[in-house]
Amino acid sequence: MAPVWDVTVFTKNRDRLLGTEVASKFFAAVLADPEVKPLLPSAYFSVAGTLIEAWASMKSFRPKDGSGEALGPGRNGERDFHAEKRSDETHASTTDPDARLARKSNGQASKLCYAGHVVIENRHGLAVAATTTQETGIAERDAGEAMMAGLDRAARSTLGGYKTYDTRAFVRAMGDMGVTPHVTQHANGRRSAIDGRTTRHLGYAVSQRIRKRVEEVFGRRKEIRACAAPCCAGWSGSDGASRSASPPKPPSGCRSCWRRLPDWRRQQASTR
Repeated sequence: MAPVWDVTVFTKNRDRLLGTEVASKFFAAVLADPEVKPLLPSAYFSVAGTLIEAWASMKSFRPKDGSGEALGPGRNGERDFHAEKRSDETHASTTDPDARLARKSNGQASKLCYAGHVVIENRHGLAVAATTTQETGIAERDAGEAMMAGLDRAARSTLGGYKTYDTRAFVRAMGDMGVTPHVTQHANGRRSAIDGRTTRHLGYAVSQRIRKRVEEVFGRRKEIRACAAPCCAGWSGSDGASRSASPPKPPSGCRSCWRRLPDWRRQQASTR
């Protein structure tokens, strides 16, 4: 009988797995699989981005000059943010300096986040490219350009996306690559970067309907993994910058799963 797998094998090698980019290599191996590869050649794609909550609380978002109110007494002291103006230019997280302040839409709370990006091919809904970046406000468009530039695709392709991608710079960049941007028109108080020459075709309507499949990639991750936040701090950019020092991590590898464990199981895992 084979021995039972010990969770500490992963716990002790977590940083090594992150540093060697095992996930990206595994993803590339799946795409190269003989059973998967015939499904991938396509001229029709969709792109989307999502916010990934950083492993840092808003209490750690402190002024860079060292000023600001100190935390209250206790292990989880209170801090008053009332009337305090905070931005990435003046503040940074002491726990995860690479995280950036972002929100999904107007009226929602801002959180320390990263940005995740995915490109799928429309015929089968399979993810063909994925990356993670810092949230800069234009990260979705920059990542979309980079992922499309690295894809093995037809000479003439289409790319569906929501209105965030409706900018002149992005539309021009896609045109230079031979990609027709089937993005949602952002005409609320501004002029869309695409016009009737694109929207009049049936293919545009089809792309707009199918592009919503890309959201299923993010939904499956949050449902199957049962978490919307990473279990590590920091970000390793394309320039090879090193990761930030990670905070203490629960041995289970997932913060949400860790919270659902009974107290006796948490204590048992922590003492291994």
